Amino acid sequence: MPDDAVVREAVSARAAAEEESAFSHPAVDPDASVAYGDHPDQVIDFYAPHGEAGPGGLAPLVVVLHGGAWRAPYDRGYVSPFAGWLARRGFAVASVEYRRGGDGVGGGGAGAVGGDSADTGASPVAGRWPETFDDVAAALDALPALVREAVPQADPRRMVVTGHSAGGHLALWAAARHLLPADAPWYLDRPAPLRGVVALAPIADFAVAEKLDVCGGASRQLLGGDDHFAERRPYADPVLLLPTGIATTLVQGRSDLVVPQAVAESYADAAAKAGEVVGLTLLEDVGHFPLIDPAADACAVVAEEIAQLAW
Repeated sequence: MPDDAVVREAVSARAAAEEESAFSHPAVDPDASVAYGDHPDQVIDFYAPHGEAGPGGLAPLVVVLHGGAWRAPYDRGYVSPFAGWLARRGFAVASVEYRRGGDGVGGGGAGAVGGDSADTGASPVAGRWPETFDDVAAALDALPALVREAVPQADPRRMVVTGHSAGGHLALWAAARHLLPADAPWYLDRPAPLRGVVALAPIADFAVAEKLDVCGGASRQLLGGDDHFAERRPYADPVLLLPTGIATTLVQGRSDLVVPQAVAESYADAAAKAGEVVGLTLLEDVGHFPLIDPAADACAVVAEEIAQLAW
């Protein structure tokens, strides 16, 4: 049998090839871009559905929240091929930008490449408190009205939120706003009108993520560092916001070196303890990036999970 070093080298080589494949696709321009606020990063890219309309003549709306460890260099550009691919499969798509940590603003979807696997030693601080959360809440609240103008073929009553990595965290969080402490500015007095959530390799449990040093301590940075981590977790950590009552599926590669399988498993276990069944689809020999790579078989699994909730 191969020794551990050989296995680790093979897994690392495969992960690098997966990342290269995911970022090899040309950016896909949206059909429309609409601001939901005054900041340059408060914008949503809309992709109209291709092909024949579904029941009622309208397509389900898939909201995409990109990852990148909530850091400024990584904007919605890296998921534009994924968003365009979903549109070609018959979904209407809304790809949400939001404010991230660091000095960069207005990333402009087409330009950025890279993801959570970047060298975190030189990375900007992850996220902005509270702006990152302000933006995701505002975008989701504005979507039903915006989509009617931007993509009239979409049915906002059949909305599924998906997100990759840090965006997976934000997707789970967006579905749990009715469970936030009542003094939270993002609190909703009823569950969000979602068909479901499909979270892709999500940073779903901050305690486990910090223990594993996911993305160089990004979740701790997102909450403002050591001085604020404990006090802000109830407002931000999906594992503490259960049960949501909203259909939720996690899709996770077993070979993910960026956000390890243990993070998703911890969230699913916490949901079960809270009396809620959360789907957990584990993919063999799959790392972090095939989940949003249109050329990968794992991406087709993601689309099927979305379809199961949307149609």
